Amino acid sequence: MKQNGTSLNTLHRNGKGSDQNVTETNGVDIALIEQIGDEHVGSSYDTPLRENAFEMSDTEKMEKIEYHFREIMETMGLDLTDDSLSGTPHRVAKMYVKEIFSGLDPKNLPNVKLFDNKYKYNEMLVEKDISFYSNCEHHFVPIIGKAHVAYISSGKVIGLSKINRIVQYYAKRPQVQERLNVQVAEKLKEILQTEDVAVLIDAKHLCVSMRGVEDISSSTVTAHYSGKFKEDQTRNEFLKYID
Repeated sequence: MKQNGTSLNTLHRNGKGSDQNVTETNGVDIALIEQIGDEHVGSSYDTPLRENAFEMSDTEKMEKIEYHFREIMETMGLDLTDDSLSGTPHRVAKMYVKEIFSGLDPKNLPNVKLFDNKYKYNEMLVEKDISFYSNCEHHFVPIIGKAHVAYISSGKVIGLSKINRIVQYYAKRPQVQERLNVQVAEKLKEILQTEDVAVLIDAKHLCVSMRGVEDISSSTVTAHYSGKFKEDQTRNEFLKYID
């Protein structure tokens, strides 16, 4: 059975026609979906994207999202003739494509220029407290946190703002924190041509605080250390700077 484009393979209804028990959607067991959503797991290092993810223009994507978000709002019983709600589907579509999920599109990857390390600075450089907003890919609610980044130059450096922009680029997509951590670290290693990179992320997940366990005080910390940062002395120096 197809319902608004979604396959509901096993659907039991009561006499009044309401959904009593849906066990499978799009070929995935509902119980497994629930488990994945609450266990905070990731599927891969790369953000899962279809092969034809960029065939549609931004305008086409916004038009399609606007249509479907209007359907969602109407399904929930909202009156879209109300002045406050009438423009919401368009605003959400524009926000998704142009802002909070703009990191999905490779054309938005920051253009980073390398410079020679003319100062011969060979100690670690630390950019800490980089604020970012992302969205949990399991529930599409915000992840709010800070990233701390360090590297030791192999002869090249980049502008400080580019570190922030790289964090923002990978944050602006549906994410799990572990993947975000690795993606930022791997891109910096690629750009800086060095393995001596550390990235630590401390973030709050609204899928934990506003639903489920509803814990508003906990945060999640993930880290990626490579090169010299695998050594205790270098790693501890980095941790001292961001404490």
